[in-house]
Formats: sequence, C-alpha cells, structure tokens
Amino acid sequence: MYLPKQFEETSTPVLLGLIKAHPLATVITVSASGLNANHIPMVLAENTDGQTVLRGHVARANPILADLEVSPQTLLVFQGAEHYITPSWYATKAETEKVVPTWNYAVVHVKGQMRVVDDAAWLHQQLEDLTAQQEAGRTMPWSVNDAPAGFLDQIKQAIVGFEVQIESMVGKWKVSQNQPPGNRATVVQGLEGEGTDKALQMRDLVKKNL
Repeated sequence: MYLPKQFEETSTPVLLGLIKAHPLATVITVSASGLNANHIPMVLAENTDGQTVLRGHVARANPILADLEVSPQTLLVFQGAEHYITPSWYATKAETEKVVPTWNYAVVHVKGQMRVVDDAAWLHQQLEDLTAQQEAGRTMPWSVNDAPAGFLDQIKQAIVGFEVQIESMVGKWKVSQNQPPGNRATVVQGLEGEGTDKALQMRDLVKKNL
C-alpha cells in the first residue's frame, strides 16, 4: 500500500478499534491460479499464548481452504470510514481554483499466517463471539443458542473455522492532512452539510486532525 508518512496511523488501539468497528474483511490469499479474495466477518481474540489473532469461518466448499496448500500467508483489508471530497468544499477554490477532487478513507491492512481450525467446540465459540459482537446493543439480541441444537449441528458441519495470527498491521488514515487548515475546516463544514452517517463519520476523522 502506498503510504505517505502524513497518512500513516501507527496507534495499535486505533487500528484495532477500526477492525472492531468494521469487522468485514477482504481476505486475500494466494491460490494455484493467482490471487483469491473473500469477504469474511472477523473477530479479534487472544490465543492460548496471549497473541492477538483474528478468527473467522467459511463454508467447507470455499476454495480458500485449498489456497493454504499453496501458502498460508494472508492479507486482510479492513475498510473504515470513506467519502468523496469535492473541490468545491476547499476554501482555496475561490482564491486560486487550483483544487481537484479526492477520496478520504481509513483502512487497516493485516498480514499473518492462516491456519484451519476444524474443531466443533472452537467453531461454536467463534460463532457465539461473532454473533455477540454484532448483536451487542440490540434490544433483543439473538444468540447462537436460540437456534435448535440439531439445526445448529447441521450448520457447523457445513463450515470450518480459521485463525490468522497477526504479524503486522498497517493503517492509512487519509483524512485531508495534506490540506491547509482552512481547507480542512471547510471540508468539515461540507461533510456536515451532507448530513449522512457516512459523511459524519468522515467529518469526525477530519476534525481529529485539525
């Protein structure tokens, strides 16, 4: 990933925070025929050695499992807030007209070694953790154990778990840091004017860098 220093985010809590807030990862593996990408919701956890890992599951029929025979090396991309930035928002537009559109975004790339975990108890726990993560805050949260045991057993037989031990994390927060303070302030105003959840998420990231 192209990463100018001004856009680099190195805080581990911030990087993990984005992963928790946006757990659907693009999981990239190397297959016998080239690159393969899958979109899989992940859960952060600690293994028995106290190391931070990412856990997920896929259908047993998913070719990603065969990819591990080629290489266990895996890249996971977590996409956070993102928004188009119109040059019309820049204060300097009226002064020089030397402005162009861009796209602001926050993203985390995780590299690690993937291993398959074909264990019923582990898989049940992963399903519980993933469900609890996504159901948190709901008035009537659904639990894995709400499903009939026999039905749940059928589901678990059709899927397999996997774990990625985190070897490196790289964060890129491209949130108007390359613009003068006046432009950053007017970008905040422009995003507030849009008023969508997407725009307000990016507004908050830009404001943190004012």
